[in-house]
Formats: sequence, C-alpha cells, structure tokens
Amino acid sequence: MENNLSDRINNLPVSATLAMAAKTRELKEKGIDIIGLSLGEPDFNTPDFIKKVAKQAIDDNYNSYTPVDGYSDLKKSICNKFLRDNCLKYETNQIVVSTGAKQSIANAVQVLINPGDDVLLVAPYWVSYSAIVMLAEGNPIEVRSDISSDFKITPLQLENSITKKTKLLIINSPNNPSGSVYTEKEFLELSKVLEKYPEIYILSDEIYEHINYGVPHFSFAKIPSMFKRTITVNGLAKAFAMTGWRIGYIGAPAWIAKACTKMQGQITSGANCIAQRATIAALEAPPSKIKYMVDEFKSRRQLIIELLKSINGFKLNEPKGAFYIFPDISEFFGKKIKGKRINNASDFTIYLLEEAHVATVTGDAFGSPKNIRISYAASKEEIKEAIDRIKLSLEF
Repeated sequence: MENNLSDRINNLPVSATLAMAAKTRELKEKGIDIIGLSLGEPDFNTPDFIKKVAKQAIDDNYNSYTPVDGYSDLKKSICNKFLRDNCLKYETNQIVVSTGAKQSIANAVQVLINPGDDVLLVAPYWVSYSAIVMLAEGNPIEVRSDISSDFKITPLQLENSITKKTKLLIINSPNNPSGSVYTEKEFLELSKVLEKYPEIYILSDEIYEHINYGVPHFSFAKIPSMFKRTITVNGLAKAFAMTGWRIGYIGAPAWIAKACTKMQGQITSGANCIAQRATIAALEAPPSKIKYMVDEFKSRRQLIIELLKSINGFKLNEPKGAFYIFPDISEFFGKKIKGKRINNASDFTIYLLEEAHVATVTGDAFGSPKNIRISYAASKEEIKEAIDRIKLSLEF
C-alpha cells in the first residue's frame, strides 16, 4: 500500500531534529539514560504572567474559531512590537498570525514560489527550509559558509549564486544552527547586491531575535530599499519558552500578507484562540521580562564552549545568539573510534548517541556536512554530564 503514496511525500526528507528526538525517546523507553541536546527547545517554563492571561481567556470563553489572519488586537500588538523592537512600521493588513513560525514560512514560500524557481538558502540553515521549498516545487540552492567565516556569507558569494531563476532569499539571524548574528553593516552590504535584482524577495527569519549576546539584532526589512521586498518572520517559541503554544507571525507587503491569509484559510484557518490571547501579553511586555532566560543561556554558552575546548578534534567559534554550538568535527572523518568508523557527521552523531548516550544533530541536515549541532537549552548539570560522556567516548 505504501507504493500508493504521492511522489511529493516520498521525496520529502524527514526532519533531522525531530528524527533524532524520536530516536532519543525510543532509547529512553528502553531504559537507557540519554541526554538530549538535539532539540531547540528552551527548558524554562512559560512565564507566569503569560499563563495567567491564558487562564483568564479560558474563563472569558474564548473558544470559537479565530479570524484566519489573527485577532485584530493581537495584530495591533504585533505592529507595536515591530515598531518598538525593530523600528519597522507595519499596518494590521500586513500582519498574519499562524500556527507557529514554521507555518508562517511555509505560507510565504507557497504564495511566492512557482515550480522551477530558485530559492537561495544561506547555509547553515534551519532544516525545514529546504523541505518547504521542495514542497512548493522550487529549487533549494545552498549558499555555503563555514566556521572560518563565522558561518556568514559574503556579498560576492550572494552575487555569484543569483541566476535568472532566483525568486527568494531566506536568511536567519540569529542563526539556527550556528548561533551567528549578522551585523547591520553586513546586512547592508548584502542588500547592495540585492538592489540590483528587484525581482528577488527576502524572507528574514528572526525567531531568535531576543536571544543574543552583545551584537544588536538588526531586522533586514529596516533597510529602506528592502522593506517592500521582505517578509519578516517571528514567533513566541524560543524567547518566551512557548514552543507548544504554536504561534508565529509575519510582517510583509500587504499583497503577500493577503495571499498568505488565503493560503492559510484553506489549510488550518486561524491559530489557537487561547494562545493568541496569551501572545498579546507576551508581546506587550518589555523584553526585560525575559532577560533572566537570556542571561542563563549566555552563561550556559560560556560553560559549553569551555568544556568542548578540552576535546581534541572539536573546532569552535563563539556564537553570538540563539542557544546552539556548531563545532566542526571533520577531524574525526575517516578514523575509527572503538572499532567504529566515522565517515561523516551523521556517523558521528549516531556514535555519540550509541556510545556516549548524548543526542545531537548532524550538520548535513543544515547544509554544513563538517559540523554537528549541540543545543545548550538544557541545565548546566546536563551539559556538564553530556560533555563528560562525549569526551570519554572519544578517547582512543
């Protein structure tokens, strides 16, 4: 019967992060003590002031279908947030609220990309970008960087990647998986290239906006020549520890927002009513309300960097945002460790899972085959134990 599945689903890769999470759960169910450093999920609870509003929304009988593009007062709060945090002036008809930022991205790609269009993915990139482009029958084109450039591309690389078929560029800063943050100057330099190609649109994924450690966040749409060509994506999952609440949103040209609403209206309709009410409270609060989480992530970042420095074969940079470390582990390729040959990053992550009982994610899934992603959205005790296990497992 499986032969009757569509080519679309058969050709679609499984999310590497979710696959590793499933494998981790499977081993845990067998009684194996696995430390999971594969998922990008904060280990904090949703702040109480947000939960309080959600509880009140239940008592206030918010239980009906929501407007496809989101409650009007939530969209006003999003406009205020964009103005306050990003100096971006959007009107409510330019906002669409979705069931997570992943749906926001998928909507935008579906409404812009025709079969055969090229979509530039600044590598390393979040695992779902390429699959989302494939579902739209577009061509995902990697623009690669590595640890030597702090995982950032140059204007020349961007220029050389553009063809007559290029329709969209997807960028992500702070970046998942590398944690790199593009500066205002770096974005301005990339925009000078894009100014030559007015037919190319930009999707700027800013979900990790508030989780940065010293480099000010800069929204790509803030560049005057880019505003009318940029879809700004954000959400609540990472900074507010609201992964399961599933709320994402875009600010975009009105005609793109209208098209995304049309698409969403045929797929999921409006996002969860209770989560939307809670989101108003989250966005109207000053960013200082979540500073305690960012401070803790910064402390964990320093801890994991110092611990990994003690392991020969790990090449590191210092990420300026998000909560991932993305070491180059290619020195292990072609070697045998305790009788197991390591040919690539996927082999390495499987080895760590089976031998060290630590779950990480292969860099192949992010367009960076020399690297692995390690999340430090875990307690310091778990981080210390995990790195100790990894170090012990790699002793020849």
